[in-house]
Amino acid sequence: MLALMALLLLAAAVAVRLAGEASPRLVLRPVLARVLRMSGAAPILDWPRMGEAAVQVEGVGSLGSSGGSRPVPIASVAKVMTAYLTLRQHPLAPGAQGFVLSITPAQVRELRQRSALGESTVPVRDGERLTERQALEALLLPSANNIAALLAVHDAGSQAAFLTRMNAQARSLGMGATTYTDPSGFQAGTVSTASDQLRLARAAMAIPAFAAIVGSVSAEIPVAGEVSNLNALVGHEGYTGIKTGSDAAAGGCLLFSRTLLLAGRKLTIIGVVLGQREGAWIEAALTSAQRLGESAAAAVRVGTVLSASSPVLSVRSTDGSATLGVTAHALREIGWGGLPVEVSVAAPRRASRVAAGERLSTVRALGAGGGQTAVIARGAVGEVSLSWRLAHLL
Repeated sequence: MLALMALLLLAAAVAVRLAGEASPRLVLRPVLARVLRMSGAAPILDWPRMGEAAVQVEGVGSLGSSGGSRPVPIASVAKVMTAYLTLRQHPLAPGAQGFVLSITPAQVRELRQRSALGESTVPVRDGERLTERQALEALLLPSANNIAALLAVHDAGSQAAFLTRMNAQARSLGMGATTYTDPSGFQAGTVSTASDQLRLARAAMAIPAFAAIVGSVSAEIPVAGEVSNLNALVGHEGYTGIKTGSDAAAGGCLLFSRTLLLAGRKLTIIGVVLGQREGAWIEAALTSAQRLGESAAAAVRVGTVLSASSPVLSVRSTDGSATLGVTAHALREIGWGGLPVEVSVAAPRRASRVAAGERLSTVRALGAGGGQTAVIARGAVGEVSLSWRLAHLL
């Protein structure tokens, strides 16, 4: 009788213990790589047959480069750095005119000297007053070398001091193959690569005042009157900049930008072509850039990063029961075939059992499109069995 009572008491104690204990939680772990590649073949772009080129889509990724990475003369493309430094030192709010430059007799004489050497200039006269915005328009649209010198001296006190700033800023932006020897690019010693200039173009276009100026077809300058943008692509087919350059040492050069609307998103293509010589220099650069820009725009699409039912999570019970968390739908993103896409899996919910088809988490593509899809249980995993709980009671 005593043994039976003891056994009953023990059974009651076990029942109470089991009733008071929560069932062990399922263990959910990601089985997905952090970086995946978009499906499809890599795009074939219309690269220039000569010189160097590079292109990328802001917020999406690089479409690559061509022609190597040897530093070459860049002519008036150098003025992008002059404008960039000016605007970093003297920011321009929308509609603001900024500082004022007063033209001196010495600067008029310098204009004549530059014109005699065949440099690109805009006319100025003694006593003329140019605002910062007007000076930048003259620098970037008709590509005035004399204005580059004026801005350099105003900013740093001398052209030599400004050059020091230009080269220091190039290093800061990671432009390790770039050397500036003058603020206008007239000297053949001012050299860079397409990849380096792409870095600068991205930084400069992030400044609204710079983007607004290079996206203008023309501007009004006090003495020069209406000046036109040498970048004839601007205003057509979504092209919004950036800067031309041309001379015997550099051939035709162009930093360009083009906007693209895709899946409700506004994307910006930024590219560089250097050393174009098939025909007149600037026209050669414009033609090469347009072909490259069109092929880049055609390459961008909404593609699949993960197909539906792809494994994302492992789901395992402590008694060995298991299933997978899989994508409910295809995970899609903006890009092109072969593009690396970083993905993120949200922390899964805590549970002791799941039903087939139950939502467990979310997986997101960390790109321009921000695609996402639910992660659901492929099969059911119940709570641990009574026999397992009894075996692991002690």
